Amino acid sequence: MDSRIKFREERMPNNRAAAATAITPTAAVSPATAAVVAAPAADLPRGLAGVVVTETALGDVRGLEGFYHYRQYSAVELARTRGFEDVWHLLVHGELPDPARSAAFAARIAPLRRLPEEVRAALPAIAAATGPAGPLAGLRSALSLLGAASGFRPLYDIDADRRRADALAACAAVPTLLAALYRLGKGLEPVESREDLPYAANYLYMVTGSEPDAVRARAVEQYLISTIDHGFNASTFTARVIASTGADVAACLVGAVGALSGPLHGGAPSRALDTLDAIGTVERVDPWIRARVLAGERIMGFGHAVYRTEDPRSRMLRGIAQEFGGPLADFAVEVEHRVEAILAELKPGRALHTNVEFYAGVVMELCGLPREMFTPTFAAGRTVGWSANILEQAEDSKIIRPAARYVGPAAPVPVPVPPAAEARAAH
Repeated sequence: MDSRIKFREERMPNNRAAAATAITPTAAVSPATAAVVAAPAADLPRGLAGVVVTETALGDVRGLEGFYHYRQYSAVELARTRGFEDVWHLLVHGELPDPARSAAFAARIAPLRRLPEEVRAALPAIAAATGPAGPLAGLRSALSLLGAASGFRPLYDIDADRRRADALAACAAVPTLLAALYRLGKGLEPVESREDLPYAANYLYMVTGSEPDAVRARAVEQYLISTIDHGFNASTFTARVIASTGADVAACLVGAVGALSGPLHGGAPSRALDTLDAIGTVERVDPWIRARVLAGERIMGFGHAVYRTEDPRSRMLRGIAQEFGGPLADFAVEVEHRVEAILAELKPGRALHTNVEFYAGVVMELCGLPREMFTPTFAAGRTVGWSANILEQAEDSKIIRPAARYVGPAAPVPVPVPPAAEARAAH
């Protein structure tokens, strides 16, 4: 199977072939180059929406069905029945481990949580420099330093085993980096990782400084599993573009984190919870929501670029929130019902449901995570999905290099000569 990145016109809706620019090959242009520049460009939709750009064995999102999967398994079923390390193993090695392999994989990962001394020493300065921007901003610098200190080499120059080792080391270190940057930013000492705790429980422990109870650790674990991967979103595609250049694992992950930092991608969990705070009471739901919908504002936590049904992640996380119970969970469920009814009335024909961010914020709040750590927590899990995509992309030697249509002034135009130059020429 040819897994190279490519644009496929036959699977793109409403495709229109653009006229090719006539280019006459000359003796100075190689046949291969001439073939590339003379090829017609496809007139693609903005944002590449709906365009198939590669083939992947990692998973898929079927938005019309409200279903997504990792490899051959339902992602939601995996979140309900397996631990984080098992799903990590599935994405990296292609199979769910038996108990012996599961234990061996967890034992291999746990020591990798400890950071190189050069990185540990630099974290206070990184935390101080990023300041209000928070741990996700600091993670970009920390990942670059981690890659250098750990001796990560370009993907192009190493074999599959070394690539996998670098990816595992980076993924294991990310929760440690995020937790340490958060605590340093609050004037607190970082908490050392514990090898006896599973991934999610250890992450909560490093952030809060207290060992979490089993219920909260499992809730966070299920959230992390449910968001490990989700099709070719902006950050995943960014990671794969960088991987196609042959760059090292850390460089690929830094790019993915940069894409995730955009509010339209990964910044909504805390904002969705802020919406609940702003509404305040059940009586205020209708007037608050109506005013914003009629003003054309976006309601954070509702709607999704892919799903035309209920987001299956939201459905799972709603169940977790309801198991916790309490005023916040009850209020979130009531707000969801009222907002969906209002949106159906004011925007008929558009199915707008809660997305993963709406109940993710509720669950993380109930588990004791601070709001500034909501998006970093998402990144802690998604790093595993990014790394799996990086490893898959590294198997291909073709760089991703799409085209852009020029829409500026017609060229060439003579370059204006500055008056001073004209005066000099006259003399």
